[in-house]
Amino acid sequence: MTTASLSAPINGALRHVPSWVVYLAGLIPLAWVVYLTFTGGIGVDPVKGIEHRLGKIALWFLVGGLAITPARRWLGLNLIRYRRAIGLLAFFYIALHLTAWAVLDMSMLWAQALSDLVKRRYLLLGISAFILLIPLAITSNNASIRKLGRNWRKLHWLVYPAVLLGVIHYLLQMKVISTQGWLWLAAVLLLLGLRLAPRFR
Repeated sequence: MTTASLSAPINGALRHVPSWVVYLAGLIPLAWVVYLTFTGGIGVDPVKGIEHRLGKIALWFLVGGLAITPARRWLGLNLIRYRRAIGLLAFFYIALHLTAWAVLDMSMLWAQALSDLVKRRYLLLGISAFILLIPLAITSNNASIRKLGRNWRKLHWLVYPAVLLGVIHYLLQMKVISTQGWLWLAAVLLLLGLRLAPRFR
């Protein structure tokens, strides 16, 4: 039995699932973070707990979006219609992650925030990833696709360095990089290889 025959029933079922369902489902992790915050389950340091959970959720969506093309190419699983939703959800959670750091952690004290950026270089990597994703989020609409034409695809190549910067940001904020951290890096490098190898060929 081929992967195409295995994925065909799934693809058939997904044709009846509209994109708004993905957006709605994508808010469930946020609801869970809010629930943990108000019930005391977010951890001994609520601010760090909120920051880290939002960042991890963003990373899940980033990697999920990166996996869509390899999943179609190698497994026959067609999730292309949901790529925009997953990408925008990733951007949404990164924005929340950055807002939590600026508002809850730094209390919007910009001099202190700037000092923190100098001391913790991984923050610069995270902010750089966010900046790279801004034009992608702005142009994730049909009008921009029509207006930009071929340049739209070239612009959206920015997702590759953004995801790589995001996972390096995640690794460097650890005092000691955990096994889970190395697995995240391996997964991102594997997906980048699967995405980019056909282009170079």
